[in-house]
Amino acid sequence: MTETINGKTILTTPVTEEDVRALHAGDVIYLNGDIFTGRDDVHIRVTRENRELPSDVRGKALMHAGPIVKSSDENGFEVVVIGPTTSMRMEKPEYDFIKKTGVRLIIGKGGMGSHTAEACREFGAVHCVLPAGNAVVTALCTEEVTGVEWLDLGMPEALWSMRVKGLGPLIVTIDTGGRNLFAEKKEKIAARKEEQIEAISKKLVSIL
Repeated sequence: MTETINGKTILTTPVTEEDVRALHAGDVIYLNGDIFTGRDDVHIRVTRENRELPSDVRGKALMHAGPIVKSSDENGFEVVVIGPTTSMRMEKPEYDFIKKTGVRLIIGKGGMGSHTAEACREFGAVHCVLPAGNAVVTALCTEEVTGVEWLDLGMPEALWSMRVKGLGPLIVTIDTGGRNLFAEKKEKIAARKEEQIEAISKKLVSIL
């Protein structure tokens, strides 16, 4: 479900393909509902080892993150901090992961590449970045830790399930059209760099 409240675009899981196909690279959104965390080892188990996720993430969000979690007498577990992991680490298996699991939103740090862009285009998903320095804010947005699977991988690598409210701001970097915001910016920077190198070279020649 998508709604606009006080000028903010808020998605609530489960998110439909229609919801995410209405988003575009550069959009800023906030998230309510169920999210899961999964990094390298979760992706390896799902794609390379061909194991099924013990939790259903269809229409939900997966965050590339290794949360710090502590035991809580009241709720079982409590998130201390949860900062995003560099998403490019999961680039190689991400196409197969999205195809197999049906996840609609991938949240992480930094950009991703062509495997992820193709999966987003083909299966109806988006990649978003959470700005750096928000690990404590993200923890405050976590209303409840609803479960944990594959804890044998260790705390940071386990598949944690959580309920969040107002998680964001999340910036859409890859949309369902395959637009890749980071790739576009890199191309522009590279073009400007060549222009500056040429201009500096001309000045040096004139001086010498």
